[in-house]
Amino acid sequence: MQNYTEEIWHFTKNHATGLTAALAGISSFLLGLGVLALRRWLAGGVCRSKVRLDGKTVLITGANTGIGKETALDMACRGARVVLACRDMTKAYAAADEIRQRSGNGNVVVKKLDLASLQSVRDLAKDVQENEERLDILINNAGIMMCPKWQTEDGFEMQFGVNHLGHFLLTNCLLDLLKKSTPSRVVIVSSLAHERGHIHFEDINLDKDYKREKSYSQSKLANVLFCRELAARLQDTGVTAYSLHPGVIHTELGRHLFPSFALWKRLIALPLLMLIKTPREGAQTTIHCAVEESLANDSGLYYSDCAPKEAAPQARDDAAAKKLWDLSASMVGLA
Repeated sequence: MQNYTEEIWHFTKNHATGLTAALAGISSFLLGLGVLALRRWLAGGVCRSKVRLDGKTVLITGANTGIGKETALDMACRGARVVLACRDMTKAYAAADEIRQRSGNGNVVVKKLDLASLQSVRDLAKDVQENEERLDILINNAGIMMCPKWQTEDGFEMQFGVNHLGHFLLTNCLLDLLKKSTPSRVVIVSSLAHERGHIHFEDINLDKDYKREKSYSQSKLANVLFCRELAARLQDTGVTAYSLHPGVIHTELGRHLFPSFALWKRLIALPLLMLIKTPREGAQTTIHCAVEESLANDSGLYYSDCAPKEAAPQARDDAAAKKLWDLSASMVGLA
């Protein structure tokens, strides 16, 4: 036994470098597997539906980049007529060209939409009503995140105005066409940030105490409450509504947030960017809510990773949802 132990010791001593390298290699391999497993888990759910959308029309706001562009590509691959409703027309035309080329579907069009302008929203709605025979899926995807205290053209706080009020008006203006095209769907991209949100009814523009995070969370809570009240008002019409959290995604949406970080925070955040969702992965829940056949009779629910998820308690408040609807209608000038 003593000789055996001595042989092992001598072998280890004589081959220390090789054994260290081997152990380091094994450790790196296992670490790599662990990172890959973590990355796959963070990628979240995948839409499994193979449904075709031939003969149907889909309108997507903010479809020139990020998850909006990936959603538009998926809809085009399914044969839909896809309308990219965007503020930056140069990027929108470039995105449309790319989507046509990659999908083989030439029926991809671009229309101007600036959600920070109620007049622009009305102009787009009028254009769609006059030139589109149908609207099967409306995807309220565009948004702004963590910007400074800016105002929309109409004087509303920017994040609430773009993320909620612009989409609220657009959806209401297109309801008749959606009803004409039933069964049809409204998909509203919200965020997990709604869980930290509160609707400040007495200071909706946050003039008294503006904070970027506070404003963003309020706007994302408004998205979920809007979906809830919209579903209640559209019962038995054939139009269904869905809100969702797409996940933490590496897109241009964070362009106002990252530069505000201190240098040490940026250095910490950079490696983490490799772990968060790609736009294609982030688009999966939006696509799921838009096309999944099993959701046809569901409405007003909140989704994450292609599955229903219970929204925060304040997002399930029917009284608050109705109050927000009435306030929003007053702010955008709806009867």
